[in-house]
Amino acid sequence: MVFRALALGWLDLLRPRIFRLALMGIGLTILLFVALQSGLFWAIRRFVPGDFALPWIGTLDVGAALSWGSLALFPVMGFFLMAPVAAGFAGLFAERVAEVVEEMHYPARRGGSIDFWDGLLESVAVVLAVLAVAIVSLLATPFLGPLAPVLLFGANGWLLGREFFQMAARRHMDEPQATALRQANSARVTMAGVLVAVALVIPLVNIAVPLLAAAAFTHLFHLISGTSGQDSRYRRG
Repeated sequence: MVFRALALGWLDLLRPRIFRLALMGIGLTILLFVALQSGLFWAIRRFVPGDFALPWIGTLDVGAALSWGSLALFPVMGFFLMAPVAAGFAGLFAERVAEVVEEMHYPARRGGSIDFWDGLLESVAVVLAVLAVAIVSLLATPFLGPLAPVLLFGANGWLLGREFFQMAARRHMDEPQATALRQANSARVTMAGVLVAVALVIPLVNIAVPLLAAAAFTHLFHLISGTSGQDSRYRRG
């Protein structure tokens, strides 16, 4: 069921209506990371002393060396920050992606829109939680060694699964019902979240993952709850 939902999500990602949203997400992601890298580059140039004299070596421009060396952090930032960025963009695009997916695949059981502010506050909370996991994983890497990715993918998988599934489910039911359905299928939801978290570290693929996840979790909700028919026992509260 999880793999079927992800496969359907990949196919939907190539459809023009969702692909346009993917291009917007890709542009925003690239812009954000370029801005972060540029800010770090500028901060080093601004606050790190310029010249530093070393015996037998001569004068070394530390600020310039560190600022250009900071470019090596770009893939590291992508590895640890892509998950919170994905969670943030989920709040911007997930609702629209879910609407398109349900219109194409589940026209008889289309959900209602989520309150903007409720969705935004929930997205912010999850972004902060995912960012905290990324920081803890980064700090713990020297101590956990090969187990650090387990912490990163496991925790992010649970958080991202919770975020995307709740967004999909709340289009059809109230918060307590959505939470109960997610908890009753926690293994499937977490597995899908872990696969999303793994995809977030694949270069180029990761910038389209937020929209893939939004589509895949919409399918996963319908596959789990059976809301593709009029006789669904799940109704929006």
